[in-house]
Amino acid sequence: MKITKVLLVSSITNIFLSIIKILFGFIGKCNALIADGIHSLSDLSTDFVAIFGNHLSLKPADKKHPFGHGKTEYITSVIIGIVIILLGLSLIYNIFNKEITIPNLLMILVSLFTIISKYILSSYIYKKGIEYSNNILIASGKESKADVNSSIFVLISIVLMQFSNELKILKYADMLSTVIISLFIIKTGFNILKDNIGILLEEQVLDKEYIKEIKNIITSFNEIVEIKDLYILRYGPYFKLVSNVIMKDLSLTDAHKIIDEIEKKLKEKDDKIKYVFIHMEPQI
Repeated sequence: MKITKVLLVSSITNIFLSIIKILFGFIGKCNALIADGIHSLSDLSTDFVAIFGNHLSLKPADKKHPFGHGKTEYITSVIIGIVIILLGLSLIYNIFNKEITIPNLLMILVSLFTIISKYILSSYIYKKGIEYSNNILIASGKESKADVNSSIFVLISIVLMQFSNELKILKYADMLSTVIISLFIIKTGFNILKDNIGILLEEQVLDKEYIKEIKNIITSFNEIVEIKDLYILRYGPYFKLVSNVIMKDLSLTDAHKIIDEIEKKLKEKDDKIKYVFIHMEPQI
């Protein structure tokens, strides 16, 4: 519910900012501001995808999905990345088919307002994404950061175009800023894809301190002689722990009880560890 609430705040804010940018873009004949408004609309569309993905990722396990639907979170983030890349490419394509016009001074105030509003929103979303360890919010926050950068370039282009009568080349500031905005957008999309495709392939947790703590819990049981292998894999919002341990010579019943106790301790340590698979080998 907390994640969905953050995404709803993002959606409502993006609707408002998109309307402001597009409306004033048309009024002030500012193509860059219109394009920036369309960029904000992309935030809105990806937020809806994100809300849907987050809902699916929290669905409980069933017969067809014994480990739950956690990977839906990363599939959703991949979709967000693809949408961002396509948006950037489309903006580059469309800018060369638009008429060059000089925006009025009101557009500077509108641009400043949207920059401040979007920065506050993006910081809020990203902070919550880190707090909840949620890739959907982190991806959405990164996209919102890209929108802040694009709005800054829009502001710069509007200011520069005011001096196009003195220096003719400045009339192309709108076109140049749109290309730069698009490259930022494309870069953000590729970063999101890179971050989440690896996790879809069950990327390992590589935090050495965290892994050391997990190993200490396992070896705190006297019956464990050695940990041969230990893998902690990201599985949606949860972790899947797979380990191979050497145990003292115990009966199967006693060994099973020890493994159950280890699993209990691990889950008490971190509730993100939802799936635990420990294979036992007897001490030779």
